[in-house]
Amino acid sequence: MAKPFKRILLKLSGEALLGEQGHGIDADMLAHYANEIKTVQQSGSEVSIVIGGGNIFRGVRGATKGMDRVQGDYMGMLATMINSMALQDALERKGIHTRLMSAIRMEEIAEPYIRRRAIRHLEKGRVIIFGAGTGNPYFTTDTAASLRAIEIEADVILKGTRVDGIYDSDPEKNPNAKKYDTITGDEVLNKRLNVMDLTAFTLCRDNKTPIIVFNVNDPGNLMKVVNKDKSVGTTVVWEKS
Repeated sequence: MAKPFKRILLKLSGEALLGEQGHGIDADMLAHYANEIKTVQQSGSEVSIVIGGGNIFRGVRGATKGMDRVQGDYMGMLATMINSMALQDALERKGIHTRLMSAIRMEEIAEPYIRRRAIRHLEKGRVIIFGAGTGNPYFTTDTAASLRAIEIEADVILKGTRVDGIYDSDPEKNPNAKKYDTITGDEVLNKRLNVMDLTAFTLCRDNKTPIIVFNVNDPGNLMKVVNKDKSVGTTVVWEKS
């Protein structure tokens, strides 16, 4: 039996926290994610997290309505910090020791991101939440997830979505869409499948960091993916077997 992943980076979208609401943070969804993460952390895996801010503000969308792109992106970074703080609170209420690390200095609520310190937190069994993206405009939280995963030498990026993997077309629009169990990075690029933005995907390709896309809303799925259960999600690999 394959050994579980030792160190993971979980990427969640901000929209995942909406639940059935039209905006903001759904307390039930927050509790669900906290329970899933707690189970994995208590199994012995080292857990780090990047969460988006789309439920609160999307910089790119703001820019298309006349707002300065840089200003909008910084507002989006602050939105990720709100979500990160909410998730941190939910985890700590369940007895999990956490550290929130920000790419933008805000010492009153988060530690500054320092790579060696982040790795040490993981080694001590703390869950790390990386907030504020990369700290730079024009980069998405997908890119932040790829960058942090590479920096901390994570075994895998787990992209939690509301869809159970990668399909050849949108399964929410096409009932005949085909799901891939495994797909190469070249196939993703050639077929223009929307897994991550190109910058994030290229970072993973250049560093041979595997990606697993899965439905994080199904209870127990996160633990199954960490245990390398091939029945869950789609794995992006960088070399043909």
